[in-house]
Amino acid sequence: MTVAFIGHGYVGLVSASVFADLGNTVWVVGRTKEKIEKLKKGIAPFFEPGLSELVKRNVKAGRLLFTLDYKEAIVPSQIVFICVGTPPKNTGEADLTEVFNASREIAKNLRGYKVVSVKSTVPPGTNKKVGEIIASEKIDGSSFAMASVPEFLREGTAISDTLHPDRVVIGTNSQRAANLLTEFHKPIDGTVVLCNVETAELIKYASNSMLSTKISFANAIGILSEKVGADVEKVLEGVGLDRRIGREFLYPGVGYGGSCFPKDVKALIAIARDRGYNFSLLQAVEDVNKEVKKNFIEKITRHFDGEVKGKTIAIFGLSFKPNTDDMREAPSIDIITELLKKGVHIVAYDPVAIDNAKTVLPKGITYATSAYEAARGADAVAVITEWNEFRQIDLVRLAKELKGRVLFDGRNIYNPQSVKDLGFVYYGVGRM
Repeated sequence: MTVAFIGHGYVGLVSASVFADLGNTVWVVGRTKEKIEKLKKGIAPFFEPGLSELVKRNVKAGRLLFTLDYKEAIVPSQIVFICVGTPPKNTGEADLTEVFNASREIAKNLRGYKVVSVKSTVPPGTNKKVGEIIASEKIDGSSFAMASVPEFLREGTAISDTLHPDRVVIGTNSQRAANLLTEFHKPIDGTVVLCNVETAELIKYASNSMLSTKISFANAIGILSEKVGADVEKVLEGVGLDRRIGREFLYPGVGYGGSCFPKDVKALIAIARDRGYNFSLLQAVEDVNKEVKKNFIEKITRHFDGEVKGKTIAIFGLSFKPNTDDMREAPSIDIITELLKKGVHIVAYDPVAIDNAKTVLPKGITYATSAYEAARGADAVAVITEWNEFRQIDLVRLAKELKGRVLFDGRNIYNPQSVKDLGFVYYGVGRM
């Protein structure tokens, strides 16, 4: 098929590249000339394992095409996917400005019959509003059907998630659109869930909020484990072996971040509030996510008896998770900001996210080119992001680089006893 993706962020570019690789002709519409010119040369604007190669291969094959012109992309396409950002407003509600702007541009360039599918994460009722915009502004003689096809990709494994999702959700009230979208997704091996538009819109929010709830539950059990003398890893291992629960996402740490979980939890709370329901469970999920970061900072402060001013802390990991350079809502931001306020000198290292980190973190941070350089002469190390590079670090060498052998393991990636045997003072999450 020939299809168009409006937007070249994580969702738009990864999805477009994967479907081009499956043999489709795929147009990607952007609004920044510089980014579009780089993409035409096969240069991806962000880090995602395997994406650069995928983009280059399909650009070279002529299947992946980039443009600033809506008409050039939409006219030949059978399906148009809207993949623009829906950031949170101060109220927690999703900002749908870009979705509606894209809808108006699609309407102006509609020719013949198209399926317009919203992939962006949007509140129930958004597809209806998009359809109303297009219907009121489209040219005579053109027709369309609306569909919601939410994405479920994870940064760091986005290509595999696109090719092998657990499910493909297709929400539409049009049988013709359902048939076309089902055909388009045939090479994808996920279970197809056919439903109405509002159901598809809510599935996305419910999924991300459920995963956020598991993370916050694990973190709350971590805090309690420290208070009662339990080992949170063993507690959650025992819980996770129950097949009704499972261990996935049931890991303690310093909180969730990224482009989805924080904004989607806030948005679902706002969606419920607007309809007269107090979603207190999700409010608690958000509160715990803030609490664990505060708890981690207090742990560092307590070790130094409250005298952290002038201390040097080496921060290992800045991105919100491994295998991405995404700094959106990264726990490192709040943790580093608070430590700087306390007069701590921060030396930070991340394998790929340093350039992005410099744009969002406060001034006054020293950035290192390796973990060992960051640790050199530091009073302590704090692991914020669980990159494999840190899991496999030479702890003997690390101990020699440090001035103080203190390790704050914010992701529980080390064996406490092994670290202590090397002379470290070790602090994990939910571990004694």
